[in-house]
Amino acid sequence: MSPPCCGFLSQYTHHHLVAFLLTFFSYVLLHSSRKTFSNVKVSISAQWTPSVQNDSTPAFSPDETWEENKLFADTGEATLFLGALDTIFLFSYAVGLYISGVIGDRLNLRYVLSFGLCGSAVVEFVFSTLTEWLRFYSVYLYCGLWVLNGLLQSAVWPCVVAVMGNWFGKSGRGFVFGLWSACLRPHLASSYAFLVTSTVQFAGGVVVFFGLLTSPKEVGLSLPLETDLRAVERDSDSHRPLISDDEEEEEEEEKVYSGGGYSAQQQEQESETSPAAIGFLQAFCLPGVVPYSLAYACLKLVNYSFFFWLPFYLSNNFGWEEAQADRLSVWYDVGGIVGGTVQGLISDCLGQRAPVLAVSLLLAMGSLVGYSHSPNDQVINAVLLAVTGFFIGGPSNMISSAISADLGRQEALRGSKEALATVTGIVDGTGSIGAAGGQYLVSLIESKLGWMCVFYFFIVMTGGSLVFIVPLMFSEVRAAWRSRRTRTHQL
Repeated sequence: MSPPCCGFLSQYTHHHLVAFLLTFFSYVLLHSSRKTFSNVKVSISAQWTPSVQNDSTPAFSPDETWEENKLFADTGEATLFLGALDTIFLFSYAVGLYISGVIGDRLNLRYVLSFGLCGSAVVEFVFSTLTEWLRFYSVYLYCGLWVLNGLLQSAVWPCVVAVMGNWFGKSGRGFVFGLWSACLRPHLASSYAFLVTSTVQFAGGVVVFFGLLTSPKEVGLSLPLETDLRAVERDSDSHRPLISDDEEEEEEEEKVYSGGGYSAQQQEQESETSPAAIGFLQAFCLPGVVPYSLAYACLKLVNYSFFFWLPFYLSNNFGWEEAQADRLSVWYDVGGIVGGTVQGLISDCLGQRAPVLAVSLLLAMGSLVGYSHSPNDQVINAVLLAVTGFFIGGPSNMISSAISADLGRQEALRGSKEALATVTGIVDGTGSIGAAGGQYLVSLIESKLGWMCVFYFFIVMTGGSLVFIVPLMFSEVRAAWRSRRTRTHQL
């Protein structure tokens, strides 16, 4: 019998691949716009200050234009406002996640996802390109647009996780979600960066609207089997898809398909007994939701601080050009991609998530200490960035994707399984609240105390995330030990 980390790929069809790719690139497009904003912060800061305060303004526009439309007296004020914009975006994003998760479990996921992608693309176009064409600059307009952008983007993540949870079961979920949550992000830093990303994002929303299948049921396949993370024995017919998950009644588990699809009677019976969506408070009280949400709040603060501020830090601290800083910051993303995939695969093979997270977070604290003392050398900096991304980005990807899907499909939901989007919204929404408060703190700490104190702040928050994970780790270890002893006695 093949272990889940090796033999699970044989159960997937081309429909699984299409769902994987469409949701993956939806998230890629979403993060492209966020990464674009972080990549051009230095240029934006220069554009929003008078030409006498910086030497880069003449390269963008005549002096008189910026003297007439300046927003801030110096780059320090502009930097604080950029931090405030990040905070505004993440707070509105967090509030939106609590709402959009509930909506996603009650409406067609494809409609909600497409609306979020296309609506966000329009807002980004107005924020960056239209205001530039019209030479209209306003602090209040920028704040309002970024609030709206956060609300619209919040519709995307719960929906894509719910779609992936519908298509992929627990067996191998850590590895699959590790690959999927990598979401490679383009690094655009030209004056037309937002125009490109918003246009492509809008087109992606249209493709998703017409091409995404949100559940295997839409093509007559079964929902994925939700079992314990460990391998289970199956009979010779176990490769045939089942109508329902193992949380449903035993007689439902014994149904198989004939001819590769549902009969009309089966479809009618299932539509009549389709479970209602779970309530917000019910989802909030599910086992594991609160501790994982609080751990993610601490961890996402650190992860998104790197995401939003890394190019700015590299340019200001080491004096590297903006384009060089953008290219170098990619290594943090590379480390997170590898970390999420490797750690997800390890958690699949072990049958436990929390111990893998705990070890990674402990090593992340050491990697932050090492990176804070990085010399002015791009090669060494890139290596340290990749290591830091591996131990911080990996756990962050696991909690926001695979673990959220696990929580949304756990055994406590035996009577109501429409909870994937709601639980994902709670976990990611709580994480975004932590990240939102952190972004302004980063700019404030940096301006008052310097970057070294910022890294001390990151170490403390990573330790806070570890505090919430450790009890979950002991709980999983005890459960695994009891299960092993029970099997031993039965033998």
